[in-house]
Amino acid sequence: MASEREFTEQIEQNRGIIFKVIRLYVNHEEDDQDLFQEILFQAWKSYPRFDGRSKFSTWLYRVGLNTVLTFKRRPKMVTPHEDMASLDVSTPEKPFKDESESLYLAIRELNELDRMIITLHLDGYENEEVAEITGLTKNNVAVKLHRIKDSLIQKLKGE
Repeated sequence: MASEREFTEQIEQNRGIIFKVIRLYVNHEEDDQDLFQEILFQAWKSYPRFDGRSKFSTWLYRVGLNTVLTFKRRPKMVTPHEDMASLDVSTPEKPFKDESESLYLAIRELNELDRMIITLHLDGYENEEVAEITGLTKNNVAVKLHRIKDSLIQKLKGE
């Protein structure tokens, strides 16, 4: 099992993923910090089972998405582990640049699965990694991705 220091370093390097997932799935800014802590807690709890077969960022995306979707279904929060108190949980600069804001607003209108697929794609994940995170087949991801792109083009054109 990897050390707490390794976990903390990985979280610091990938914390933008957590904020991106939160921003795409939660509409209330007051929930951001609580949800960040909950994702950290769930990641810490699951970290001993992280076997390195996928990238840490892929694994963290999956933990973050699962936590956010669970949070949306039942808003109970678990108290974070006291060892995580030293992590910086301040909100970083706005994760979306102004020129892409309309794209992310259109993405927020998609259903949860489509939102997850396109977000992972835009972050550079290959279809195989998206399939691993979502539980879909690689071919299903490719088909859905094509349809999602068409849908977003229509939304952005105002059709």
